[in-house]
Amino acid sequence: MLIKALCDYYDILSEEGKVLPNGYSNVKIHYLISLTSEGKIDGILDWQEKKNEQIGKNKQKEKKSPRDMIMPQRTEKPGIDPNIADHRPLYLFGLNLTEDGFTPDDRTDKARKSHQAFVEANLSFTEGLDSPVVQAFRNFLQSWKPDEERENPYLLGLKKDYSKSGYAFCLSGNPDLLLHDDPQFKGKWETEYQKQQGEDLLFSQCAVTGEKKAIARIHNKIKGVYGGHATGSVLIGFNNPSENSYGNEQSYNSNISEEAMKKYTEALNYLLGSGDHKIMLDEMTVVFWAMNRGEKCEDMLLQAMFGETGNRNQQDAEQTEKMLKKMMEESGELAVSEQRLAVTEFIDLNVDFYMLGLKPNSSRLSIKFIFRRKFADVLWNIARFQRDMQMGTDTGLIPLWQIKKELVSPKSSNEKASPALLSQLLKSVLSGDGYPSALLETMVRRVRIDGGEEKINRIRAGVIKAWVNRDSKKEELKLALDKENTNQAYLCGRLFAVLEKIQQEASGNGLNRTIKDAYFASASVKPAQIFPKLIRLSQNHIKKIKYVGFYNKLMEEIIGNLNGEFPEFLRLAEQGRFIVGYYQQFQDLYVKKEKEDE
Repeated sequence: MLIKALCDYYDILSEEGKVLPNGYSNVKIHYLISLTSEGKIDGILDWQEKKNEQIGKNKQKEKKSPRDMIMPQRTEKPGIDPNIADHRPLYLFGLNLTEDGFTPDDRTDKARKSHQAFVEANLSFTEGLDSPVVQAFRNFLQSWKPDEERENPYLLGLKKDYSKSGYAFCLSGNPDLLLHDDPQFKGKWETEYQKQQGEDLLFSQCAVTGEKKAIARIHNKIKGVYGGHATGSVLIGFNNPSENSYGNEQSYNSNISEEAMKKYTEALNYLLGSGDHKIMLDEMTVVFWAMNRGEKCEDMLLQAMFGETGNRNQQDAEQTEKMLKKMMEESGELAVSEQRLAVTEFIDLNVDFYMLGLKPNSSRLSIKFIFRRKFADVLWNIARFQRDMQMGTDTGLIPLWQIKKELVSPKSSNEKASPALLSQLLKSVLSGDGYPSALLETMVRRVRIDGGEEKINRIRAGVIKAWVNRDSKKEELKLALDKENTNQAYLCGRLFAVLEKIQQEASGNGLNRTIKDAYFASASVKPAQIFPKLIRLSQNHIKKIKYVGFYNKLMEEIIGNLNGEFPEFLRLAEQGRFIVGYYQQFQDLYVKKEKEDE
């Protein structure tokens, strides 16, 4: 499914001109080597783009970045292997940069060998071409002597940039006349590339297209995955003899054609290189795409799930948020209808949406999950998720990073949320399925263990409420305080909030430590053991407060619905109801206190 989907997405990108044609690579070029017709270097031109970068409130710094150029396909083989119109300085000039300056000598003699291989390959390739820039390039290949160019002023002027930069050739006085863009040069390359594809190839039925085509022996590398090799990692590869079958070695085992291999690797590299198609969940790289032109679906997902606006302008972002809030109001019914989704002009009801989680291992990329669903369903499920998470009257969108933050201790600087839990949560949100049990377990544990204001907040209470409602398949817990809810755990949570408020009122809100700090964790698990003691303590506090009658009546109302006794033990889901009951009751009392003060 994944390889086929990426191949289909490549076709969409190809129509938009966003991916490379076969036989070419995207190369980062820093400098242009200006050649005279005799092949002499008369300048090395800085070809980097200059942009102003904000480094403070009122400060900007000019930053240079290389330009991307489409050049003949680069090699990925180890060892000495020259490219046609190479961009690497060791091959072009045959010189190492050391503390003592330039030298063609090194321990392995690699500089000399690399340059010699580059000269031989490119002279052979350009044989018979007579355009001015190609002739200048051929003259350079024949006249450049590394031993005689150690003091070349143009190379010396590059200083440390020499070794880490990419280079392209141009004709003197005409920097736009580039060697690799010359029509004769390009035509020769495309002819040679097609010939190469027919040499020493194994033909068989492609597992992706079903057609008989040349099978890829080695798959191109994937770059941009967090923690992966700088040079890239393969998604499909067979390195061990035990993985071979029927005498097939390397990727001949996978039966994926050269054409399909190049399509899926190019599409995946495009996604990983775009900030509008990629996000990070701690150490896992997540890529996503909709199977249509443009990136409106991806921009909407970034905003709705991750709190980012992508490439969208402010007006589009505001429209998306308004649309999602409208959908949140109507998401009590689970069915998706065209009328509901008509609130936005961006939706294509039939487009497929994909999401992929990637992590590297020692030699390949590991796929943590693959998700596919119609984008209309995805958007509707996100609206349901946002509705699940709401608490009180605040209806702001809650991005996933805020939930991730609440899954770890606020006092820890290196603790990370479980990648497996984050993956399961993400899939639950997009698919509309039940939330993982580990989500409730982790959030309840955080509430019980953490202290201070972080103990119970809107996000934590919202997560627990969302889990309980999705598990019970009904809106058991409301947006705000529900006085009609007679669940025993919910009532115990409400009662705890009332007892804590009484203690705070009696002390003039001057306590550094309340019963929440001392008894909340135990009361949420074993109410029958803790509440009798707390009620006795409250009798000393209630005499000192202003509204005795109000609090006595509220306590009687809650205790009257407790079936005559406190529960002996609350299981995990009931502990969640306890926490939500506490949070909603405390918020309600806080609002009432504000009104009284006014």
